[in-house]
Amino acid sequence: MKKGQSDRLTLQQTEGQGPITIFHKDAQIHDKEVNNTSLFVKKQLEIEFPILTFRYRKDLSKKEINAALQKVDSYLGQTLFVESASIRPDGGLIEVKDDNGQWRVVLVSEAKHQGKDIENIRAGKLVGTKKNQDLMAAGNAIERAYKNIDEIANYMLAEHYFPYVLFLEGSNFLTQNVTIQRPDGRSVTLTYNDGILNRLDRLTASNYGMPINTNLCENRFVKCNGTTIMLQAASIYTKGDGNHWNENDMIMVMLNIARTSLKMLAKDLFTQLSNR
Repeated sequence: MKKGQSDRLTLQQTEGQGPITIFHKDAQIHDKEVNNTSLFVKKQLEIEFPILTFRYRKDLSKKEINAALQKVDSYLGQTLFVESASIRPDGGLIEVKDDNGQWRVVLVSEAKHQGKDIENIRAGKLVGTKKNQDLMAAGNAIERAYKNIDEIANYMLAEHYFPYVLFLEGSNFLTQNVTIQRPDGRSVTLTYNDGILNRLDRLTASNYGMPINTNLCENRFVKCNGTTIMLQAASIYTKGDGNHWNENDMIMVMLNIARTSLKMLAKDLFTQLSNR
């Protein structure tokens, strides 16, 4: 990206006053569903980059995914059994219209909760078949997140960035030990690297074991056996202390990733930014 393009993006951010323009009273809702925060992020992007056109949509059809794959290589995107098949990430998709009138993805977001051990302990609830355990062995429901990640990766195979962010919370995603007190005064410690409890290692397959709580939107190119391989990595964010995500924290992460997408797309937004 040319420096002039980057400067124009930075200038528009400054004039929009950054995220403070969105953190007003109406934004202080307590519904943790990520689709609500996506709408706020879209509104903020429109303030920061008024010359650009954004849209939000809830789903993406398999037909569109296959069509994008066909553009890369005609051998791809041939198979479709259910004409109406689609994916529906929790937070939907935010897109920007480029100089050619094409919609380009700038953000896809998902929020997953798995593991209620902290809540159960605080409530004095015992679990297990005999109701005599403090902790419940972690399940595998979170692995369903891979479908959407893979499908967006297919859809964006021709791009050099991957703006997929996954927000995790719950006792199955700890990154540090947490000690919780039961109502009877007994303390229970949740050990973050206990294989029975932790499920983060299963999800890091979607970011090639790269750091979590990190913006990985810009694709990484690696060399292997003389061949260059492009890696599309999901940006995984977790409340490693067992706390819940709040809307403002999620919005800050989502805006960071969306801005990275726009910088990666700057050459395809050049005409619009130049005519500002």
